[in-house]
Amino acid sequence: MRPWRRSATTARSADRSQAEELPSSDRVILRNLSYADQEEFLAMVHASRDLHRPWAYPPHRPDQFNELVARCTHDDSLCLLACERATGSIAGVFTVSQIVRGAFQSAFLGYYANAAFAGQGYMRAGIELVLDLSFGALRLHRLEANIQPANAASIALARAAGFRLEGYSPRYLLIGGQWRDHERYALTADERARATAASEQPELS
Repeated sequence: MRPWRRSATTARSADRSQAEELPSSDRVILRNLSYADQEEFLAMVHASRDLHRPWAYPPHRPDQFNELVARCTHDDSLCLLACERATGSIAGVFTVSQIVRGAFQSAFLGYYANAAFAGQGYMRAGIELVLDLSFGALRLHRLEANIQPANAASIALARAAGFRLEGYSPRYLLIGGQWRDHERYALTADERARATAASEQPELS
C-alpha cells in the first residue's frame, strides 16, 4: 500500500493559537490532535500499517479515533501531532499519557510515524519538541517510554533523544491481542537539562 502523504495544495493550515503555544522548529510544528484530523489521521494509519505493526496498533476506525481525541482532552493525557511545517501534513504522532502530579510528576511517552515521512528526521525533530514541552511548560520531572526489545527504530529514536535503559518488563502490555515484553527507557528533567547545556557549549579549537 502506498504511504499516505498530503500535498501542499490541499494542506490545512495549523491553528494559529496552537502554533503560538506549542514549540516548533524550522521543519516541524506541534499541534494538538482534534476531531477535524480524523480523515487524515485514519488515512495515515492505514497507509502506515506495515510500519506500525506489530509494534503499535493506532486507532484505525472512526470510533477509536474519537475515543483517542476524547481521552486526550483530559488533564492527564496529550496527543500531539508532529506536522511538516511546509505542508501541515502529519509526519508523526506523540502521546504523553498518564500524567501523575504530586511527588511523582511523571508520564508515559508513546509515538509512531507516518510511513511517508519515515527515515527523514521528522520524528527526531518532533521528539525534541515534545521533550521541550514536557520538561518546560508541563513541568514534568520524568518521562518513561516502554518499547518492545525488537523495535530497533523506536529504541534508536529514544536513545538519540537521551533516554536510558532502565529495566525489562516481561509480558508488560497487551498489544495486538498478545501480552508483549517491553524494555523501559526513561529520561528526567535534570538529565535533559545537562544534555542540552552540553550541546550548547562552544567547541574548543
